[in-house]
Amino acid sequence: MDYRNIVTPQSQEIDMGSNSNEEADHVVTIWEVNKSRLSSMHQKLSEPPTILSLAAGRSSCSIFRVPESLIEINGRSYQPHIVSIGPYHHGQRRLQMIQQYKWRYLGLLLSRTKTPTLEDYLKAIEPLESRARECYSEIIPFGKDEFVEMMVLDGCFIIELFRKVGKLVTPEPDDPLFTMAWVSAFFLRDLLCLENQIPFFILERLFELTETSDEGEDRRSLSSLALEFFNMSLQRPDEQIEKHKNLVGKHLLDLLRSSFIPGDQLYESGTDNSPSHIIHCVTKLRSAGIKFKSTKAESFLLVKFRRGVIEMPTVTIDDFMVSFFLNSVAYEQCHKNCPKHITTYATFLDCLLNTSKDVEILCERNIIENYFGTDAEVARFVNKIGKDVTFDINYCYLSKLFSEVHAYYKNDLHVQCASLRYTYFDTPWSFISAMAAFVLLLLTLAQTFFTIYAYLYPR
Repeated sequence: MDYRNIVTPQSQEIDMGSNSNEEADHVVTIWEVNKSRLSSMHQKLSEPPTILSLAAGRSSCSIFRVPESLIEINGRSYQPHIVSIGPYHHGQRRLQMIQQYKWRYLGLLLSRTKTPTLEDYLKAIEPLESRARECYSEIIPFGKDEFVEMMVLDGCFIIELFRKVGKLVTPEPDDPLFTMAWVSAFFLRDLLCLENQIPFFILERLFELTETSDEGEDRRSLSSLALEFFNMSLQRPDEQIEKHKNLVGKHLLDLLRSSFIPGDQLYESGTDNSPSHIIHCVTKLRSAGIKFKSTKAESFLLVKFRRGVIEMPTVTIDDFMVSFFLNSVAYEQCHKNCPKHITTYATFLDCLLNTSKDVEILCERNIIENYFGTDAEVARFVNKIGKDVTFDINYCYLSKLFSEVHAYYKNDLHVQCASLRYTYFDTPWSFISAMAAFVLLLLTLAQTFFTIYAYLYPR
């Protein structure tokens, strides 16, 4: 910056006891803007962002970089382990093994179907390029040709993998992606990573092109094949998969996430009553007389509270579900119009499970199936998943449950009754002790009565 000094006259009083004034010099510094700096600022004003896309705030944007705050908490849980899908992790050296194998799968697809040709696939995806780019929150630094090639290669690999898992196409006898057991477990998790997605409409277009008459009566939708693939871990009944055969998501993560949201809860609702409150952990709720019961339901999200009992469908906690929960919460935190069902459920679990004792209680009631680690490790995971996430407790699908459980917990009568029950009837031994004391009390009263009676009415 430039500065210019100007000397100006100023009247200054020399002697406080006299009226005489004399002029003194005063320096005034005037700051001038650096012309090159000003020009640079004007240039930056005219330049569009080079990292965050202008489409990131639109509802069409659905594939995001996971916020750094979540990565600091959960580490590499958001990164693919063996396969890159889409642009965010494209070209990373640690993922080159499967990257090379994608070309083999594409070659097998082309040799099996004959038509359309590879050129036809590229021409079919090219009109969708701009729309696909807008699905990503960051500006993709690839040119048109490279971007379209990536969409075709990754999309065809996913579809060919789904068809082989769904037994529409017979895998090669020595296909290492099927013979090495550890590979499938990582595929299941990698294809759920928020940063590792391509738009579902790209998959749908490629799926249409790759359908053949050989499938016959066994023809299934892309959604069915995708859910069957993830069902290798989830083990949901076939009728649940069939129910969602026409379900469409923004991408594979959103498809699976949406399949857990009941049709009547696609849109969240709030309460018109007093504000909801965060509830206490399992141990404290039990001290207020609240019970926990395992129920059967199509989705673990269907939690209910009736007559002092929280009814929860069984939820499995394993490596796959951990990845699903983490990436679904990250997706719901980033997407503009996405209902936050998984975030709400994760926060609900975070409230319930503070310690290993809380986890142990829900495991004993078959509400949690723990294949993840110790009860303490499950508690730590649940506490992490609910950290640094935002949702409106007054406008979520469990807002009514939060209010009702809190009101029940604050009722002193329920607390006193529960205290009596847990003090005297919680275990068989405490029950026997209480009964013995009660019988002794009755005998004492009876003895006192007959003593008084004999005194008043002697024979």
